[in-house]
Amino acid sequence: MKKKICIVNPNTTKAMTHKIDLTAKKYANLDTEIFSVEPNVGPESIEGFYDEAFCIPGLVEQIKKNNDADAYIIACFDDTGLEVVRSITEKPVIGIGEAAYHVATMISGNFTVITTLARSIRPLTHNLKKYGLFENCVKITAIDVPVLDLENISNENLDKLNKVIKDTIKNDKAEAIILGCAGMTDLARNLETKHKLPVIEGVSSAVVLAESLINLKVKTSKVGSYALPRKKQYNGYLNKFKP
Repeated sequence: MKKKICIVNPNTTKAMTHKIDLTAKKYANLDTEIFSVEPNVGPESIEGFYDEAFCIPGLVEQIKKNNDADAYIIACFDDTGLEVVRSITEKPVIGIGEAAYHVATMISGNFTVITTLARSIRPLTHNLKKYGLFENCVKITAIDVPVLDLENISNENLDKLNKVIKDTIKNDKAEAIILGCAGMTDLARNLETKHKLPVIEGVSSAVVLAESLINLKVKTSKVGSYALPRKKQYNGYLNKFKP
């Protein structure tokens, strides 16, 4: 039976959704249908805590609109809104950051995370601690390149990325590299060949994990943490989101 996975890019940039979709379909099994969407409202890119807050309403709308999926992937490396979405569906929900971290721990003793801007370092640190994987990470660093500049990455920015990888291999003894942005998905294989160590990106990692959870027929627990929201009034323009 065909599996259906909905990937939601929480920002509104269609070009990034297209890049994510291409990577996901490259790694999905033949019996998996991948469809990728983005919100109609919200920030064009997610760079820090403020953007995260304002992408969640659009993210929730897309999850509710595509309620026939067998699993969902949140395609922002910050795992934006991951717990929110797990609270409104019993289907498996995977964040690409979470997926990349877990895959890296299975194939290496430690890893370095390379993200876009320095403001993303703290959110990623929070997530690693929450997942219990902070001790596996030898470094979280940024190349100081805005997310949307990765759509057509310049040679200058690619040089920055290569330099950071070389530095962390030499100075931090990194055994694997995690690319900390969905906009870097298409760079992983070439970087892996160039630097001769595993380079993990979250989209492909999330796809294979989502397929596995569907095959296992497991669902998101509705006991405690991810219980469905209690019915209550939401006032003002958020009324449409009331449980």
